Amino acid sequence: MSERSEERVGAPTTSVGAEVSRLVELAWPVAVAQLGFMMLGVVDVLMVGQLGEGALAGVMLGHTFAFSLQALLLGAAVGLDPLFSQAIGARRPDRAGEALARGGALLGLMCLPIMGLHLGAEPLLLTVGQPEEAAAIGGQYAFVRTLSVPLFAGLMLMRGLLQARGQMMPGAIAILLGNGVNVLFNGALLFGWFGAPVLGPVGVAWASVAATAVMFLALVLLSGDLFAVVRPRWSAVRDRKGLVRAMGLALPVSAQVALESWGFSVATVLMGWLGETALAAHAIALTLASLAFMVPLGISAAASARVGNLLGAGHPWGRAAAVAVALGACSMAVFVVPFATFPTLLASLFTAEGAVILVVASLLPVAAGFAFFDAVQVVTFGVLRGVGDTAVPAAANVVGYYLLGLPLGAALAFGVGLGAVGVWLGLASALATVAVLLLLRLVSTHRRGGFAVG
Repeated sequence: MSERSEERVGAPTTSVGAEVSRLVELAWPVAVAQLGFMMLGVVDVLMVGQLGEGALAGVMLGHTFAFSLQALLLGAAVGLDPLFSQAIGARRPDRAGEALARGGALLGLMCLPIMGLHLGAEPLLLTVGQPEEAAAIGGQYAFVRTLSVPLFAGLMLMRGLLQARGQMMPGAIAILLGNGVNVLFNGALLFGWFGAPVLGPVGVAWASVAATAVMFLALVLLSGDLFAVVRPRWSAVRDRKGLVRAMGLALPVSAQVALESWGFSVATVLMGWLGETALAAHAIALTLASLAFMVPLGISAAASARVGNLLGAGHPWGRAAAVAVALGACSMAVFVVPFATFPTLLASLFTAEGAVILVVASLLPVAAGFAFFDAVQVVTFGVLRGVGDTAVPAAANVVGYYLLGLPLGAALAFGVGLGAVGVWLGLASALATVAVLLLLRLVSTHRRGGFAVG
Protein backbone atom coordinates (compact mmCIF):
# COMPACT_ATOMS: atom_id res chain seq x y z
CA MET A 1 0.00 0.00 0.00
CA SER A 2 1.68 3.23 -1.14
CA GLU A 3 1.57 6.51 0.73
CA ARG A 4 0.13 8.09 -2.40
CA SER A 5 -2.86 5.71 -2.31
CA GLU A 6 -3.65 6.71 1.27
CA GLU A 7 -3.48 10.37 0.27
CA ARG A 8 -5.97 9.79 -2.57
CA VAL A 9 -8.54 8.31 -0.19
CA GLY A 10 -8.53 11.50 1.90
CA ALA A 11 -7.91 14.09 -0.81
CA PRO A 12 -10.77 16.48 -1.72
CA THR A 13 -12.19 16.59 -5.25
CA THR A 14 -13.12 19.61 -7.37
CA SER A 15 -16.44 18.45 -8.90
CA VAL A 16 -19.34 16.07 -8.50
CA GLY A 17 -18.07 13.98 -11.40
CA ALA A 18 -14.66 13.63 -9.79
CA GLU A 19 -16.29 12.63 -6.50
CA VAL A 20 -18.38 9.97 -8.25
CA SER A 21 -15.21 8.63 -9.85
CA ARG A 22 -13.39 8.53 -6.50
CA LEU A 23 -16.26 6.75 -4.75
CA VAL A 24 -16.66 4.22 -7.56
CA GLU A 25 -12.91 3.58 -7.42
CA LEU A 26 -13.24 2.81 -3.71
CA ALA A 27 -16.61 1.08 -3.86
CA TRP A 28 -16.36 -1.40 -6.70
CA PRO A 29 -13.90 -3.80 -5.05
CA VAL A 30 -15.98 -3.65 -1.86
CA ALA A 31 -19.18 -4.25 -3.83
CA VAL A 32 -17.55 -7.22 -5.56
CA ALA A 33 -16.43 -8.53 -2.17
CA GLN A 34 -19.92 -8.04 -0.69
CA LEU A 35 -21.54 -9.71 -3.68
CA GLY A 36 -19.07 -12.54 -3.26
CA PHE A 37 -19.92 -12.76 0.42
CA MET A 38 -23.61 -12.88 -0.43
CA MET A 39 -22.96 -15.54 -3.07
CA LEU A 40 -22.00 -17.85 -0.22
CA GLY A 41 -25.64 -17.72 0.88
CA VAL A 42 -26.97 -17.91 -2.68
CA VAL A 43 -25.00 -21.09 -3.30
CA ASP A 44 -26.25 -22.53 -0.02
CA VAL A 45 -29.88 -21.86 -0.95
CA LEU A 46 -29.46 -23.15 -4.51
CA MET A 47 -27.83 -26.40 -3.40
CA VAL A 48 -29.92 -27.09 -0.31
CA GLY A 49 -33.05 -26.27 -2.28
CA GLN A 50 -32.46 -29.49 -4.21
CA LEU A 51 -33.12 -31.42 -0.97
CA GLY A 52 -36.66 -30.06 -0.54
CA GLU A 53 -38.47 -27.32 1.37
CA GLY A 54 -37.90 -28.97 4.78
CA ALA A 55 -34.12 -28.89 4.43
CA LEU A 56 -34.21 -25.36 3.03
CA ALA A 57 -36.43 -24.15 5.88
CA GLY A 58 -34.08 -25.69 8.45
CA VAL A 59 -30.95 -24.17 6.97
CA MET A 60 -32.76 -20.82 6.78
CA LEU A 61 -33.51 -20.99 10.50
CA GLY A 62 -29.96 -21.98 11.38
CA HIS A 63 -28.42 -19.30 9.20
CA THR A 64 -30.78 -16.66 10.57
CA PHE A 65 -29.98 -17.67 14.15
CA ALA A 66 -26.21 -17.67 13.54
CA PHE A 67 -26.14 -14.40 11.63
CA SER A 68 -28.40 -12.62 14.12
CA LEU A 69 -25.70 -13.26 16.73
CA GLN A 70 -22.72 -12.60 14.49
CA ALA A 71 -24.36 -9.32 13.50
CA LEU A 72 -23.27 -8.07 16.93
CA LEU A 73 -19.65 -8.72 15.93
CA LEU A 74 -20.14 -7.25 12.48
CA GLY A 75 -21.65 -4.09 13.94
CA ALA A 76 -18.93 -3.68 16.56
CA ALA A 77 -16.21 -4.07 13.92
CA VAL A 78 -17.97 -1.61 11.61
CA GLY A 79 -18.34 0.82 14.52
CA LEU A 80 -14.55 1.05 14.73
CA ASP A 81 -14.36 2.31 11.13
CA PRO A 82 -14.16 6.03 12.04
CA LEU A 83 -11.23 5.33 14.38
CA PHE A 84 -9.36 3.69 11.53
CA SER A 85 -10.37 6.06 8.72
CA GLN A 86 -9.86 9.27 10.68
CA ALA A 87 -6.49 8.08 12.00
CA ILE A 88 -5.32 7.22 8.48
CA GLY A 89 -6.67 10.53 7.16
CA ALA A 90 -4.74 12.39 9.88
CA ARG A 91 -1.56 10.41 9.02
CA ARG A 92 -1.50 8.79 12.48
CA PRO A 93 -0.89 5.03 12.05
CA ASP A 94 -0.11 4.85 15.78
CA ARG A 95 -3.75 5.73 16.54
CA ALA A 96 -4.89 3.10 14.04
CA GLY A 97 -2.71 0.56 15.87
CA GLU A 98 -4.32 1.51 19.17
CA ALA A 99 -7.78 1.08 17.64
CA LEU A 100 -6.76 -2.32 16.23
CA ALA A 101 -5.68 -3.57 19.66
CA ARG A 102 -8.75 -2.26 21.43
CA GLY A 103 -11.03 -3.62 18.74
CA GLY A 104 -9.39 -7.04 18.90
CA ALA A 105 -9.85 -7.18 22.68
CA LEU A 106 -13.49 -6.06 22.47
CA LEU A 107 -14.46 -8.49 19.71
CA GLY A 108 -12.62 -11.32 21.46
CA LEU A 109 -14.69 -10.82 24.60
CA MET A 110 -17.91 -10.62 22.59
CA CYS A 111 -17.16 -13.96 20.90
CA LEU A 112 -17.51 -15.96 24.13
CA PRO A 113 -21.25 -15.49 24.89
CA ILE A 114 -22.08 -15.56 21.18
CA MET A 115 -20.43 -18.97 20.82
CA GLY A 116 -22.30 -20.19 23.89
CA LEU A 117 -25.66 -19.21 22.40
CA HIS A 118 -24.82 -21.03 19.16
CA LEU A 119 -24.61 -24.26 21.13
CA GLY A 120 -28.20 -23.95 22.38
CA ALA A 121 -29.93 -22.99 19.14
CA GLU A 122 -32.44 -25.84 18.78
CA PRO A 123 -34.33 -25.37 22.07
CA LEU A 124 -34.42 -21.61 21.48
CA LEU A 125 -35.91 -22.11 18.01
CA LEU A 126 -38.53 -24.47 19.42
CA THR A 127 -39.35 -21.95 22.14
CA VAL A 128 -40.35 -19.36 19.52
CA GLY A 129 -42.68 -21.83 17.82
CA GLN A 130 -40.70 -22.97 14.80
CA PRO A 131 -41.52 -26.27 13.01
CA GLU A 132 -39.88 -29.17 14.86
CA GLU A 133 -38.02 -30.68 11.90
CA ALA A 134 -36.74 -27.31 10.72
CA ALA A 135 -35.67 -26.37 14.26
CA ALA A 136 -33.67 -29.61 14.56
CA ILE A 137 -31.80 -28.91 11.31
CA GLY A 138 -31.32 -25.26 12.27
CA GLY A 139 -29.92 -26.25 15.66
CA GLN A 140 -27.37 -28.60 14.09
CA TYR A 141 -26.39 -25.91 11.60
CA ALA A 142 -25.83 -23.27 14.31
CA PHE A 143 -23.90 -25.76 16.48
CA VAL A 144 -21.33 -26.31 13.73
CA ARG A 145 -21.17 -22.60 12.91
CA THR A 146 -19.86 -21.97 16.44
CA LEU A 147 -16.39 -22.65 15.03
CA SER A 148 -16.64 -19.75 12.59
CA VAL A 149 -17.43 -17.06 15.20
CA PRO A 150 -13.83 -16.00 16.09
CA LEU A 151 -12.78 -16.32 12.45
CA PHE A 152 -15.62 -14.02 11.42
CA ALA A 153 -14.62 -11.47 14.08
CA GLY A 154 -11.05 -11.39 12.81
CA LEU A 155 -12.21 -11.13 9.22
CA MET A 156 -14.41 -8.12 9.95
CA LEU A 157 -11.70 -6.32 11.96
CA MET A 158 -9.15 -6.77 9.18
CA ARG A 159 -11.70 -5.58 6.61
CA GLY A 160 -12.22 -2.27 8.41
CA LEU A 161 -8.53 -1.47 8.71
CA LEU A 162 -7.76 -2.36 5.10
CA GLN A 163 -10.69 -0.28 3.81
CA ALA A 164 -9.57 2.72 5.85
CA ARG A 165 -6.24 2.57 4.02
CA GLY A 166 -7.97 2.29 0.65
CA GLN A 167 -6.96 -1.38 0.28
CA MET A 168 -10.21 -2.69 -1.13
CA MET A 169 -8.89 -5.46 -3.39
CA PRO A 170 -7.67 -7.97 -0.75
CA GLY A 171 -11.22 -8.36 0.56
CA ALA A 172 -12.56 -9.03 -2.93
CA ILE A 173 -9.92 -11.67 -3.64
CA ALA A 174 -10.35 -13.34 -0.26
CA ILE A 175 -14.11 -13.65 -0.69
CA LEU A 176 -13.80 -15.02 -4.21
CA LEU A 177 -11.51 -17.73 -2.81
CA GLY A 178 -14.04 -18.38 -0.06
CA ASN A 179 -16.77 -18.86 -2.65
CA GLY A 180 -14.74 -21.50 -4.43
CA VAL A 181 -14.18 -23.39 -1.18
CA ASN A 182 -17.88 -23.08 -0.28
CA VAL A 183 -19.04 -24.60 -3.58
CA LEU A 184 -16.60 -27.51 -3.32
CA PHE A 185 -17.44 -28.29 0.32
CA ASN A 186 -21.18 -27.95 -0.28
CA GLY A 187 -21.02 -30.31 -3.23
CA ALA A 188 -18.88 -32.77 -1.29
CA LEU A 189 -20.91 -32.82 1.93
CA LEU A 190 -24.40 -32.49 0.40
CA PHE A 191 -24.03 -34.71 -2.66
CA GLY A 192 -20.92 -36.81 -2.04
CA TRP A 193 -18.58 -35.19 -4.57
CA PHE A 194 -15.04 -36.64 -4.54
CA GLY A 195 -16.31 -39.60 -2.51
CA ALA A 196 -16.91 -37.48 0.60
CA PRO A 197 -19.46 -38.57 3.24
CA VAL A 198 -22.95 -37.12 2.69
CA LEU A 199 -23.88 -35.13 5.81
CA GLY A 200 -27.18 -33.66 4.64
CA PRO A 201 -28.15 -30.03 5.43
CA VAL A 202 -25.57 -29.77 8.23
CA GLY A 203 -22.90 -30.10 5.54
CA VAL A 204 -23.73 -26.51 4.56
CA ALA A 205 -22.57 -25.35 7.98
CA TRP A 206 -19.23 -27.16 7.65
CA ALA A 207 -18.78 -25.58 4.21
CA SER A 208 -19.41 -22.13 5.74
CA VAL A 209 -16.80 -22.75 8.45
CA ALA A 210 -14.23 -23.81 5.85
CA ALA A 211 -15.00 -20.80 3.64
CA THR A 212 -14.69 -18.35 6.57
CA ALA A 213 -11.33 -19.83 7.58
CA VAL A 214 -10.01 -19.52 4.02
CA MET A 215 -11.22 -15.91 3.73
CA PHE A 216 -9.57 -14.88 6.99
CA LEU A 217 -6.24 -16.50 6.14
CA ALA A 218 -6.30 -15.06 2.61
CA LEU A 219 -6.99 -11.55 3.96
CA VAL A 220 -4.02 -11.81 6.32
CA LEU A 221 -1.72 -13.05 3.54
CA LEU A 222 -2.92 -10.40 1.07
CA SER A 223 -2.64 -7.46 3.47
CA GLY A 224 0.82 -6.50 2.20
CA ASP A 225 2.66 -4.01 4.40
CA LEU A 226 -0.35 -3.48 6.69
CA PHE A 227 1.23 -4.66 9.92
CA ALA A 228 4.50 -2.95 9.12
CA VAL A 229 2.67 0.38 8.97
CA VAL A 230 -0.12 -0.22 11.51
CA ARG A 231 1.20 -2.25 14.42
CA PRO A 232 -1.26 -3.36 17.12
CA ARG A 233 -0.44 -1.37 20.26
CA TRP A 234 -1.60 -3.80 22.94
CA SER A 235 -0.64 -1.42 25.73
CA ALA A 236 -3.58 0.72 24.55
CA VAL A 237 -5.99 -1.89 25.93
CA ARG A 238 -4.98 -0.78 29.45
CA ASP A 239 -5.95 2.83 28.69
CA ARG A 240 -9.45 3.00 30.14
CA LYS A 241 -10.41 6.26 28.47
CA GLY A 242 -9.35 5.03 25.05
CA LEU A 243 -11.09 1.70 25.55
CA VAL A 244 -14.29 3.40 26.67
CA ARG A 245 -14.11 5.71 23.63
CA ALA A 246 -13.75 2.70 21.31
CA MET A 247 -16.65 0.94 23.02
CA GLY A 248 -18.72 4.12 22.72
CA LEU A 249 -18.31 3.92 18.95
CA ALA A 250 -18.47 0.17 18.49
CA LEU A 251 -21.35 -0.85 20.74
CA PRO A 252 -24.02 1.54 19.35
CA VAL A 253 -23.24 0.35 15.82
CA SER A 254 -23.26 -3.24 17.08
CA ALA A 255 -26.75 -2.53 18.40
CA GLN A 256 -27.78 -0.80 15.16
CA VAL A 257 -26.68 -3.67 12.92
CA ALA A 258 -28.06 -6.27 15.31
CA LEU A 259 -31.42 -4.51 15.60
CA GLU A 260 -31.75 -4.49 11.82
CA SER A 261 -30.67 -8.12 11.58
CA TRP A 262 -33.03 -9.09 14.39
CA GLY A 263 -35.84 -7.31 12.59
CA PHE A 264 -35.39 -9.73 9.70
CA SER A 265 -34.97 -12.58 12.21
CA VAL A 266 -38.35 -11.74 13.76
CA ALA A 267 -39.80 -11.70 10.25
CA THR A 268 -38.32 -15.19 9.76
CA VAL A 269 -40.02 -16.35 12.97
CA LEU A 270 -43.33 -14.96 11.68
CA MET A 271 -42.78 -16.87 8.45
CA GLY A 272 -42.17 -20.04 10.47
CA TRP A 273 -45.59 -19.60 12.07
CA LEU A 274 -47.04 -19.60 8.56
CA GLY A 275 -45.41 -22.98 7.81
CA GLU A 276 -42.44 -24.52 5.99
CA THR A 277 -43.61 -23.36 2.55
CA ALA A 278 -43.64 -19.70 3.63
CA LEU A 279 -40.30 -20.16 5.40
CA ALA A 280 -38.66 -21.72 2.33
CA ALA A 281 -40.08 -18.94 0.10
CA HIS A 282 -38.80 -16.33 2.55
CA ALA A 283 -35.33 -17.88 2.30
CA ILE A 284 -35.30 -17.54 -1.49
CA ALA A 285 -36.82 -14.05 -1.66
CA LEU A 286 -34.55 -12.75 1.08
CA THR A 287 -31.52 -14.24 -0.65
CA LEU A 288 -32.36 -12.37 -3.86
CA ALA A 289 -33.12 -9.10 -2.02
CA SER A 290 -29.88 -9.42 -0.06
CA LEU A 291 -27.96 -10.01 -3.28
CA ALA A 292 -29.19 -6.65 -4.56
CA PHE A 293 -28.37 -5.04 -1.21
CA MET A 294 -24.67 -5.89 -1.54
CA VAL A 295 -24.02 -3.12 -4.08
CA PRO A 296 -25.20 -0.21 -1.88
CA LEU A 297 -23.55 -1.96 1.07
CA GLY A 298 -20.25 -1.73 -0.80
CA ILE A 299 -20.91 1.95 -1.52
CA SER A 300 -21.69 2.42 2.18
CA ALA A 301 -18.31 0.99 3.19
CA ALA A 302 -16.50 3.17 0.64
CA ALA A 303 -18.43 6.25 1.78
CA SER A 304 -17.55 5.57 5.41
CA ALA A 305 -13.85 5.40 4.61
CA ARG A 306 -14.04 8.39 2.27
CA VAL A 307 -15.82 10.84 4.57
CA GLY A 308 -13.85 9.64 7.59
CA ASN A 309 -10.58 10.29 5.80
CA LEU A 310 -11.79 13.73 4.67
CA LEU A 311 -12.86 14.66 8.19
CA GLY A 312 -9.61 13.36 9.66
CA ALA A 313 -7.62 15.42 7.16
CA GLY A 314 -9.67 18.54 7.91
CA HIS A 315 -11.45 18.72 4.52
CA PRO A 316 -15.19 19.31 3.80
CA TRP A 317 -17.10 16.06 3.39
CA GLY A 318 -20.64 17.13 2.47
CA ARG A 319 -20.33 16.60 -1.27
CA ALA A 320 -18.87 13.13 -0.78
CA ALA A 321 -21.81 12.25 1.48
CA ALA A 322 -24.46 13.50 -0.97
CA VAL A 323 -22.84 11.75 -3.94
CA ALA A 324 -22.61 8.48 -2.01
CA VAL A 325 -26.29 8.47 -1.03
CA ALA A 326 -27.40 9.29 -4.58
CA LEU A 327 -25.09 6.66 -6.05
CA GLY A 328 -26.42 4.03 -3.66
CA ALA A 329 -30.04 4.79 -4.52
CA CYS A 330 -29.35 4.67 -8.27
CA SER A 331 -27.54 1.34 -7.98
CA MET A 332 -30.77 -0.44 -7.07
CA ALA A 333 -32.35 0.29 -10.45
CA VAL A 334 -30.56 -2.75 -11.89
CA PHE A 335 -32.46 -5.09 -9.55
CA VAL A 336 -35.87 -3.43 -9.30
CA VAL A 337 -36.97 -4.30 -12.86
CA PRO A 338 -36.34 -8.08 -12.73
CA PHE A 339 -37.86 -8.32 -9.22
CA ALA A 340 -41.05 -6.65 -10.44
CA THR A 341 -41.17 -8.22 -13.91
CA PHE A 342 -39.80 -11.78 -13.66
CA PRO A 343 -40.42 -12.97 -10.08
CA THR A 344 -41.62 -16.44 -11.08
CA LEU A 345 -38.61 -17.04 -13.30
CA LEU A 346 -36.22 -15.97 -10.54
CA ALA A 347 -37.97 -18.21 -8.02
CA SER A 348 -37.79 -21.23 -10.33
CA LEU A 349 -33.99 -20.94 -10.37
CA PHE A 350 -33.94 -22.02 -6.72
CA THR A 351 -36.71 -24.63 -6.43
CA ALA A 352 -39.08 -26.74 -8.50
CA GLU A 353 -41.81 -26.79 -5.82
CA GLY A 354 -44.82 -24.90 -7.19
CA ALA A 355 -46.21 -23.74 -3.85
CA VAL A 356 -42.89 -22.18 -2.86
CA ILE A 357 -42.50 -20.50 -6.26
CA LEU A 358 -45.94 -18.86 -5.93
CA VAL A 359 -45.07 -17.33 -2.57
CA VAL A 360 -41.67 -16.09 -3.78
CA ALA A 361 -43.35 -14.51 -6.81
CA SER A 362 -45.64 -12.57 -4.47
CA LEU A 363 -42.73 -11.33 -2.31
CA LEU A 364 -40.28 -10.09 -4.93
CA PRO A 365 -42.46 -7.18 -6.14
CA VAL A 366 -42.52 -5.97 -2.52
CA ALA A 367 -38.71 -6.21 -2.51
CA ALA A 368 -38.68 -4.07 -5.66
CA GLY A 369 -40.73 -1.48 -3.80
CA PHE A 370 -38.45 -1.18 -0.78
CA ALA A 371 -35.11 -1.51 -2.64
CA PHE A 372 -34.64 2.27 -2.96
CA PHE A 373 -35.19 2.86 0.77
CA ASP A 374 -32.88 -0.02 1.66
CA ALA A 375 -30.08 1.54 -0.37
CA VAL A 376 -30.59 5.01 1.06
CA GLN A 377 -30.60 3.85 4.66
CA VAL A 378 -27.45 1.71 4.41
CA VAL A 379 -25.37 4.33 2.58
CA THR A 380 -26.56 7.13 4.87
CA PHE A 381 -25.57 5.10 7.90
CA GLY A 382 -22.16 4.46 6.32
CA VAL A 383 -21.63 8.21 5.97
CA LEU A 384 -22.75 8.86 9.55
CA ARG A 385 -20.42 6.12 10.78
CA GLY A 386 -17.49 7.63 8.94
CA VAL A 387 -17.97 11.03 10.57
CA GLY A 388 -18.24 9.51 14.04
CA ASP A 389 -22.02 9.72 14.50
CA THR A 390 -22.93 6.25 15.71
CA ALA A 391 -25.06 6.46 18.88
CA VAL A 392 -28.17 8.36 17.75
CA PRO A 393 -28.64 6.63 14.35
CA ALA A 394 -28.99 3.26 16.11
CA ALA A 395 -32.32 4.46 17.52
CA ALA A 396 -33.73 4.71 13.99
CA ASN A 397 -33.95 0.92 13.78
CA VAL A 398 -35.89 0.74 17.02
CA VAL A 399 -38.49 3.13 15.62
CA GLY A 400 -38.56 1.68 12.10
CA TYR A 401 -38.62 -2.03 12.88
CA TYR A 402 -39.94 -2.51 16.38
CA LEU A 403 -42.39 0.35 16.80
CA LEU A 404 -43.74 0.30 13.25
CA GLY A 405 -42.63 -2.31 10.73
CA LEU A 406 -42.81 -5.61 12.62
CA PRO A 407 -46.10 -4.89 14.43
CA LEU A 408 -47.60 -3.76 11.12
CA GLY A 409 -46.29 -6.86 9.35
CA ALA A 410 -47.75 -9.18 12.00
CA ALA A 411 -51.10 -7.39 11.83
CA LEU A 412 -51.21 -7.62 8.03
CA ALA A 413 -50.07 -11.25 7.99
CA PHE A 414 -52.35 -12.67 10.69
CA GLY A 415 -55.00 -10.02 11.34
CA VAL A 416 -55.80 -9.03 7.76
CA GLY A 417 -54.84 -12.42 6.32
CA LEU A 418 -52.16 -11.31 3.85
CA GLY A 419 -49.76 -14.01 5.05
CA ALA A 420 -46.17 -13.80 3.84
CA VAL A 421 -46.84 -10.65 1.81
CA GLY A 422 -48.06 -8.90 4.95
CA VAL A 423 -44.80 -9.63 6.75
CA TRP A 424 -42.81 -8.17 3.86
CA LEU A 425 -45.01 -5.07 3.64
CA GLY A 426 -44.12 -4.50 7.28
CA LEU A 427 -40.41 -4.77 6.43
CA ALA A 428 -40.91 -2.27 3.59
CA SER A 429 -42.47 0.27 5.96
CA ALA A 430 -39.59 -0.25 8.41
CA LEU A 431 -36.92 0.40 5.78
CA ALA A 432 -38.70 3.53 4.50
CA THR A 433 -38.95 4.92 8.03
CA VAL A 434 -35.29 4.21 8.83
CA ALA A 435 -34.18 5.84 5.56
CA VAL A 436 -36.07 9.06 6.31
CA LEU A 437 -34.83 9.25 9.91
CA LEU A 438 -31.20 8.70 8.92
CA LEU A 439 -31.37 11.33 6.18
CA LEU A 440 -32.68 13.84 8.71
CA ARG A 441 -29.86 12.91 11.06
CA LEU A 442 -27.29 13.30 8.28
CA VAL A 443 -28.48 16.87 7.59
CA SER A 444 -28.16 17.67 11.29
CA THR A 445 -24.71 16.09 11.60
CA HIS A 446 -23.42 17.93 8.54
CA ARG A 447 -24.45 21.25 10.05
CA ARG A 448 -22.37 20.35 13.12
CA GLY A 449 -19.38 19.39 10.98
CA GLY A 450 -19.15 15.77 12.12
CA PHE A 451 -17.53 14.25 15.20
CA ALA A 452 -13.76 13.80 15.38
CA VAL A 453 -13.06 10.60 17.31
CA GLY A 454 -9.23 10.49 17.45
